[in-house]
Amino acid sequence: AEPAAAKTDAIRRLRRVGHHGLRLFTIAAIVAVALIAMGFFRFTDTIAELKATEPSEQVDAIVALTGGYQRIDQALALLEKGVGQRLLISGVNPTTSGAALQRATGTKTATFACCVDIGYEALDTIGNANETAGWIRQRGYSRILVVTNNYHMPRSLLELSQASPDVTFLAYPVSHTDLKAETWLADPVALRTLFMEYAKYSLARLRSWSGAKTASGLRADA
Repeated sequence: AEPAAAKTDAIRRLRRVGHHGLRLFTIAAIVAVALIAMGFFRFTDTIAELKATEPSEQVDAIVALTGGYQRIDQALALLEKGVGQRLLISGVNPTTSGAALQRATGTKTATFACCVDIGYEALDTIGNANETAGWIRQRGYSRILVVTNNYHMPRSLLELSQASPDVTFLAYPVSHTDLKAETWLADPVALRTLFMEYAKYSLARLRSWSGAKTASGLRADA
């Protein structure tokens, strides 16, 4: 009888421990989800408040991070207005020629010939930052206007600043969705895009905080 009672008592203790552990896990999961949700909406609020740097502000050059022709279109339009001395289009697919970009954007051939550099090395945002850093060092620039999508801007500025800590980067965000309106919450594509970017940005900040090393993001090192 005593061994049976001891066994029953042990099972009861295990069940109590299991229930206690399950409660702790549930509470931790709820807190984690709440923190992620708070961080995500703070991220979207930050993006919604991003404002383009006035073109009149003095900059040495412009860098456009590829991911859509609209980014390149706006960067080229700024260049033709006299903003910056040159433009780097970073992360272009090696199969895309300068002539093809010129035709697709309807830019004057003379503008491409004199003042546009095309970077084929970058594979991702880290690669954009490293490719841009080399271009900046080569030309001695210190103030760069960054043209990319608004949701991509926080991570871009983080990576660029890490690759070129002595350079001032100014934001010129390109917007596809009005994040100040609540309609984007009903758009699954916008939600997925924003959440994925939030996750990437969070990992980039964690990597920056920890000092962890990562791949260069350049085609030559892949």
